[in-house]
This record gives sequence, C-alpha cells and structure tokens, in this order.
Amino acid sequence: MERWSRRRFFLTSLASSIAAGASKLFGKEVQAGNGTNARAENLASMLPPQGVRPLMISSANGVNALDRGMEILKKGGDTLDAVVAAVTVVEDDPNDTSVGYGGLPNEDGEVELDASVMHGPTHRAGSVASVRRIKNVARLAKTVMERTNHVMLVGPGATRFAVAEGFEEMNLRTEKSRLAWLAWKASSSFNWRPGIDSPEWKEHMAALLDTPEKQALLPWIESVIAHPPTGTIPCMAVNEKGDISATTTTSGLAWKIAGRVGDSPIIGAGCCADNDVGAAGSTGKGEENIKISGGHTIVEMMRKGMSPTDACLEALRRVARNYNNDKKKLGTFHLFYYALNKNGEHGSASLWRSTRNGHRATYAVHDGTKARLAECAAYFDEASGDE
Repeated sequence: MERWSRRRFFLTSLASSIAAGASKLFGKEVQAGNGTNARAENLASMLPPQGVRPLMISSANGVNALDRGMEILKKGGDTLDAVVAAVTVVEDDPNDTSVGYGGLPNEDGEVELDASVMHGPTHRAGSVASVRRIKNVARLAKTVMERTNHVMLVGPGATRFAVAEGFEEMNLRTEKSRLAWLAWKASSSFNWRPGIDSPEWKEHMAALLDTPEKQALLPWIESVIAHPPTGTIPCMAVNEKGDISATTTTSGLAWKIAGRVGDSPIIGAGCCADNDVGAAGSTGKGEENIKISGGHTIVEMMRKGMSPTDACLEALRRVARNYNNDKKKLGTFHLFYYALNKNGEHGSASLWRSTRNGHRATYAVHDGTKARLAECAAYFDEASGDE
C-alpha cells in the first residue's frame, strides 16, 4: 500500500524547488555535453510526470460518457458545462442503476436522486437532495447555482423548483428496477411474499419473473438484494487554461430509508473544487466520506503538495483510522476517491484493491485523445467490502 510520509513530502518538495532553480544556482557548470542541464534533468526525473490539459476523470461507469464533455472543452466551453454534459449521459441510461433514470429505489419503491456541482472560476456551488421524478439532477443542481441565492434545495421543494424551471417530471423506475425492488421487499418482509399456505421464494420469484428476459435478471437481483449498491458518478474537469469544475450525481444507496442523503450532494464531501488547486469526488458509502469531509480533505492535501493519488490515500487513511484499521468493520463497505489538480495530473484510490466479486477498482480518464480505464491505488491491497 502506498503511503505518504513527512519524509517523502519533504524530499519531493525539495526536489521540486531544486529542479526549478538548478540553472540559476549552478549556471554553466552543470551543462552537459549536449547543452542540456544534466543536474536539473536528473532531479526532474525524481518528480511525478507532468499532467495534461484539458483533462476529465470520473468513476468507471462514466468511461463511455467522457467524450461528450471533452467535446465541450475542446471547443472552449465551460468546465462545468462539460462535466454536467458527461454525467447527463449516465443519468439518461436506464441500464445504469446507480444514477438517474433506472436508479434503484428507496425502501418505499421511490427513486430519490441527489447531486451537486462546483464551478471553480466563479467559486459557486449548487446542490439538490432527495429529489423525486426529476431525471437530470446534476443539471438541476447547476440551475440552483445559477438561478437562486441558495446552495442547496431538498425534497418536494427541489422538485417544485425543477418543474418551475422547466424540468419534466417522469417515473424514474424502470421495469428492471421495479422488479428488483419487489424482490427485495419479498426477501426482507414476511408480508411481501406468499403466505404459509403458498410455495416460498423460488416459486414466488418464478411468478415475478415470468418471461425469459426477466428470468435473466435473477442473478443480478439476488446480488443487489444481498449487497445494496452505492454507485454514483462524480466527474471533474480542468481545461487548457487551468479552470476547474466538478459534479457528483447519484440515486444513492439502494433500499435506503426514504429521505436518506449520502455524500454526493454535500459540498466538500462528495464534491469539491478549488480553482487554485484541483477537484475531488467520491463513490461508495457516503456516510463514511461525510465524516471526514473527504472532497475537501483531498483538495487541501493537494494544496500542500500531495499528488492526487496520495491525497486520495490520505482521505482513506482517515476513514480507516475511524475504525482503528479494523478490517472486519471496514470490510462491510467500500469507498473510492477521485481527484485531479490544476496541472492536469490525476489519481484515484479505493479502500480495497477489488470488489467482493474480484473486479479490480478502476476509474475513467480522458486526456483529450480518448477515454480509458485506469487502476485505482488501493489502501488495503486485498479484496473485500461492498460493491
């Protein structure tokens, strides 16, 4: 596991200072035969690779959506427009059951969405939580930022505001998410399954999943019942000028108590951007991230000189410290952080190396050429936790 130490921070900072000033300090005495500054080159080789601008990153489920945002950046568009455009693709996708349309509902069968945005150049933010019947809540959070004197709107008030601003109300449940909810209800409540005079689980599920297409959903349904997903999509961007914005959008924890709000709409937790430094976001168990103000923590660590990856690992260290590094307790959840800095460097870290099904933790990166998946650094180099 990669760890940050005071000694490493000191050495990296010292190398940066010496590399930047080597020519002035040593003049022609350090010129190599080919006319290059040999000492400066050697010192520079100790430093992290230079970043790329424009740059966009997101959680792995955004890998096919980053092209939309990068198009905006390459045309000189605003960084917030870019990240919102990217996550809107995922919000519109009924096959992504962690965001927007098709998101898994709360325990009452209602899909409740949360989102936040931060606009680095103007130092503004907007947020919405527990929103029902409005699909594109990242855009709604941006509208709160642009059209009101508030930062956060929640619940029915947020929905009324959305309708007043021209957002369309709709049923956010798909047939897939509805069937999963009904199956969860049957597994968790005696009253939502056949009585003692009827066959039990398999027969009930056979009646619920009464077509081959529905029956194909059974392994997935059993998985989301046993391990309620916490999926989300955070997205961050830095343009050629170094301007930064971020957004995070989610349908939250599956089967949650109605009104539960995680970290996604919390400025400084699930989303944080500072135009002087960088931006950070998260996915996973939002309650754990809220307790350490993870997004803000990561940005402040980058302000002190940490790389995006090391800053993410520092946030995870604080989460683990809350449980005295007890892996049994920490193994009941998963948490991921994502970050980029003003120079266009990026990184991500996950609490565990891989999910319980063995999938390596990854995140999405678009460096202006194409979108790809990159591996997350791992705080614990083993598989555990929730998905």
